[in-house]
Amino acid sequence: MKKTNFYDIHEKYQAKLVDYAGFRMPIQYPAGILAEHKIVREACGIFDVTHMGEFFVSGADSLSFIQKITVNDASKLEIGDAQYSAMCYLDGGIVDDLLVYKLTDSDYMLVVNGSNIDKDFDWCKQNSKGFDIELTNQSDDYNLLAVQGPKSLEILNPLSDIDMAEIPFYKFKTGKLLDLDMIISRTGYTGELGFELYFKGDKETALKVLDSLLEAGKENNIALVGLGARDTLRMEKGYALYGNDINETTNPIEAGLGWITKTSKGSFNGFDVIKKVREEKPKRKLVGIVVEADRFIARQGHKIFADGKEIGLITSGNMSPSLNIPIGMGYVSSQYAVPDTRIEIERKGKFFPAIVKKMPLL
Repeated sequence: MKKTNFYDIHEKYQAKLVDYAGFRMPIQYPAGILAEHKIVREACGIFDVTHMGEFFVSGADSLSFIQKITVNDASKLEIGDAQYSAMCYLDGGIVDDLLVYKLTDSDYMLVVNGSNIDKDFDWCKQNSKGFDIELTNQSDDYNLLAVQGPKSLEILNPLSDIDMAEIPFYKFKTGKLLDLDMIISRTGYTGELGFELYFKGDKETALKVLDSLLEAGKENNIALVGLGARDTLRMEKGYALYGNDINETTNPIEAGLGWITKTSKGSFNGFDVIKKVREEKPKRKLVGIVVEADRFIARQGHKIFADGKEIGLITSGNMSPSLNIPIGMGYVSSQYAVPDTRIEIERKGKFFPAIVKKMPLL
């Protein structure tokens, strides 16, 4: 397992560490997932997300290449824009969801999920033939911190030479923060005001940055947050997690990602299949779920029933710290995807009542 440059701080603050995406990563700190979740919703939390991957695309055909491999319309991007998108196989299955950053007219950064770095880069290389581009995987060169929560701007802005209040949602600027060159992006995976900080540097540099952020945010109750709270935060907002809610067997339309799938832009990988699914309507849909049974949490793989028959599967489930109820996400046959439809979740022969809800749940 790899260790990020922040590993010593995770140990210092007694994080519970797990193997994740090829790294030893913190799942939680001694305060626990519920407290960390609350910190992000009410103040500010810092996530080490260095496990994410960063690919760089440059050259005359950069835009044409990105238009081929992603479902969103990158031609709409201006310099300083970030765009949520996805890559698909030719059969419409999702390779990965990702962010596309436009750095210059011919330079882009693609940010992919950490568990998919090798697979994604191989897919990009396969699809780069015939394009005048340079494609590089610089994932090992970048540190990445997500600073998330309503107090994040108040904490970070005095530390930067740019006015971070002027960075709109899904925009970014390059500038200095703590006297280091960074890509400062108004993005995140929590649904809260927040920023993601991309910067190069060795272990000593990374640790100094994280220590400085913790010190700067002390009066605002800043705290380190692990992957456990990252999962509950994203689930409340209905954000899909690759490997759970989306994968190579799901297409963007049924996964609720039709809003980023721009068939009007012309052909891209999986175009014909995805266009057909859109026109004919998907047979199943990803929905939010609220469990109405006491002491039962739906988990990935649990079967969903309605009208006495199996209609789908749970893909994610946990206790919602904000709502104080068990919630989940799952695929159901399209006729049961209507909000407030009553369903049952099966575990070991027992059935637990639940209800379909429109996402986000919070």
